[in-house]
Amino acid sequence: MSSTPSPCLPPSPLQSEKAKRYDRQLRLWGDHGQTALERANVCLINASATGTEILKSLVLPGMGNFTILDPSPVTGEDAGNNFFLTADSIGQSRGEVATRLLLEMNHEVRGESRQESVEQVLDEDPDFFTNFSLVVACGLSEKSLLLLSGKLDSSKIPLLVVRTSGFLGYIRLQLGEHLMVETHPDNAAPDLRLDQPWDALVSWLEEEGRRMTTMDLKDHGHTPYPVIMHSFIKEWREKHDGNIPANYKEKKVFKEEMLKGMRKRENNPELYEDEENFEEAAKAVNTVLVKSAIPSNTQDIINDPSAENISASSANFWILAHALREFVVKENRLPVSGVIPDMFSDSERFIKLQNIYRDKAGQDAEIIQRKVHQVLESLGRSSETISETEIKRFCREARFLRIQRGSTLSDEFSSSNFNLNLDDPESDALYYLVLRAVDRYMTQFGNNPGLTEADIELDIGRLKTITTSMLGQMGLNTAPQGIDEHIHEVCRYGGAELHSVAAFLGGAAAHECVKLLTGQFVPMDNLVLYNAVTANVSSFKVGN
Repeated sequence: MSSTPSPCLPPSPLQSEKAKRYDRQLRLWGDHGQTALERANVCLINASATGTEILKSLVLPGMGNFTILDPSPVTGEDAGNNFFLTADSIGQSRGEVATRLLLEMNHEVRGESRQESVEQVLDEDPDFFTNFSLVVACGLSEKSLLLLSGKLDSSKIPLLVVRTSGFLGYIRLQLGEHLMVETHPDNAAPDLRLDQPWDALVSWLEEEGRRMTTMDLKDHGHTPYPVIMHSFIKEWREKHDGNIPANYKEKKVFKEEMLKGMRKRENNPELYEDEENFEEAAKAVNTVLVKSAIPSNTQDIINDPSAENISASSANFWILAHALREFVVKENRLPVSGVIPDMFSDSERFIKLQNIYRDKAGQDAEIIQRKVHQVLESLGRSSETISETEIKRFCREARFLRIQRGSTLSDEFSSSNFNLNLDDPESDALYYLVLRAVDRYMTQFGNNPGLTEADIELDIGRLKTITTSMLGQMGLNTAPQGIDEHIHEVCRYGGAELHSVAAFLGGAAAHECVKLLTGQFVPMDNLVLYNAVTANVSSFKVGN
């Protein structure tokens, strides 16, 4: 019977209560991701239905601290669309009531509220927002948004803007420079380096390859597929000037030849035994049998001026990128990740193969660690500034490094930066333009358009005027087709928050918050629109 080792050990019976509570998410972002989340300090502006949905999804996984900034009292509308507010709380501070009920969901989280507006807080304490890891703003006017945007951009603090109106909503992320090591890509190819094996790997693969001729059927059928592939790669290279199969046709021939290596049945030599390891090898040809190269995303990072010109104030990421850059120049390759996939094998040989890759990964990480320590010393920083664990993680994830640089809210409506396709009347991009016009409407008139039926026609005219002004900012003198219908629709909503829309968009926004707070996964870049009528989610990038 085959034995396939699992990369994850089963949970210990002595596992802490905290680990049991957060078990599922720990499998996603690990202990270090959870620690980052627990150290986070988030500010939510306005405890609306959407805002509390966002905080709920951050409180449950154990965010460290939050502060709700909300000058408004609870209204009947709030009690009707917000699960965290009830009819008996009408008239009380909305932020205070929401804070109390949110904290009941997780007693390890700390939270507070302030019954003040953005402008009031900044007048009293200009540095108030610099204490936060992330600021989330729901339903703010354009004046407040731009004031907040400028303050947070200069302090390099991410801003997540969320607005829902009727069946529509958007999430807009303002981000300066976001550096990502653990991006968790989907369907990442294994890092086996069979085209560039090192001596220790070659020695073991060839020894196992020679043994296959004398193995019994059980051991033959449990030989790890890299052994099988290496043997046939060697034969292929001898016949093809040292090259590996490079295209579909060649890989198809290679698979066919490799599958002929399966044992034939003793009672019927015309049929092959069912050896899953050979079938696994054939399936792996397209992903594993590729020329080792440095991905463009990693190449861009090590060529970035921030990686070349480092200083004492450089982020750890850039110092590690600088060391990686020198490693690549010298070795002409990335460090080995040390991670191999599950495969059909007996435990003994799987562990042996795994250790060979881990040893090589350790050697590569040690080279980079020495360089990192040299750089830190030259910059007058302690070698403990960057831990060995952080260096090894950086090396393991070197193929998947990412950097994201965003744009500010104030920049997006200039003619050179607003790059949404407004020519398509069916595009939801038009809704973003109108919803941002609502933000400006709130600055001028102090409330949402269409609050009463009697004012709808007047508000439609006002919103058209504001939208035309915004189009003029972008250098567009002609209104896009369909814009009037979009304005009418948004005005009819009257700024109402439907709980189903708030819950969906709030959950999506919370996911983006987790990405930013843990420093893992790749956040949106930089606008998401939700249309509940068509159940359509659209992603755009606005600004530079």
